[in-house]
Amino acid sequence: MSTYVIGDLQGCHGEFVALLERIDFDPARDRLWLAGDLVNRGPGSLACLREVMALKDAARVVLGNHDLHLLAVARGGASLKWSDTLEDTLAAPDRETLLDWLQARPLVIRDGDLLMSHAGILPQWSLEQASALGEEVQARLSAENSGAFLEQMYGNDPACWRDDLDGVARLRMIVNVLTRMRFIDAQGCLDFQAKEGLDLAPQGFAPWFSFPRQDNARLLFGHWAALEGQTPGSRVNVEALDTGCVWGGSLTALNLESGERISVPSRQPRER
Repeated sequence: MSTYVIGDLQGCHGEFVALLERIDFDPARDRLWLAGDLVNRGPGSLACLREVMALKDAARVVLGNHDLHLLAVARGGASLKWSDTLEDTLAAPDRETLLDWLQARPLVIRDGDLLMSHAGILPQWSLEQASALGEEVQARLSAENSGAFLEQMYGNDPACWRDDLDGVARLRMIVNVLTRMRFIDAQGCLDFQAKEGLDLAPQGFAPWFSFPRQDNARLLFGHWAALEGQTPGSRVNVEALDTGCVWGGSLTALNLESGERISVPSRQPRER
């Protein structure tokens, strides 16, 4: 039995199938962790959702920002963006089944000292706190009036975590950390503008994984394609899994037991 972690699919269904074949994945024997953003930008979002859902208990998935965007469009009144490729999912006959399944996914998966979220966790958060905060959002997404939360979920305020945050502001900040974070400052405040490589860090900000932690956690995340799977300057035990498949890079699986990385090349046009 092996456990594999795969970064952002973003609708790259052909590459996903090829990678599963490459690692000889057997759902009766192996386990798969997916670091979020199953959908959007690539051509096969609907096929990715169906493929992963069909794996049932063999696959564990955390929500990414693009997954939440799909839910916000479908159930929270948000509008599609010009770069979205979600129309086939929104028009699918099994749309509601797929959306129900997606909306029930967590924002954090933890197994002892191992934790996976889409974008990472603040260095100020313990693993226990990160898990509990993720559960707060998951509970809100599971509530009967979840549409009201999806309408208010996104925004750049607040940008700094405080334990006394409450209401929608608290939940929005948790979502932003777990699904949008890249650069932070020493107080744990997020920058929402910079999305490229480490050499373009805003003044006073640094990658979240460059700040030390008080534990021996092993952290798994996707989200940051510009890193190309590398985390130079890291001061924590961290694995970056988004290798930019939708941008013409590759799709990568990490074998948690051996540490081996296996990749297949993207079939998407390379971003220029």
